[in-house]
Amino acid sequence: MSQLKVTQVRSAIATKPKHRGTLRALGLRRIGQSNVLPDRPEIRGMIARVPHLISVEEVSE
Repeated sequence: MSQLKVTQVRSAIATKPKHRGTLRALGLRRIGQSNVLPDRPEIRGMIARVPHLISVEEVSE
């Protein structure tokens, strides 16, 4: 199963509360922090909600 490396690149200040909650659910708290997550539809949905705050790259196992 492939994995995604998600990195926060912009601040969550002045964003909607749902966007801040989505970042927390992705395991991101500050700019520059990364998290490796499984490539599943529910993770893709969260990524689609905040594409302006994060960068995503695929990680091979």
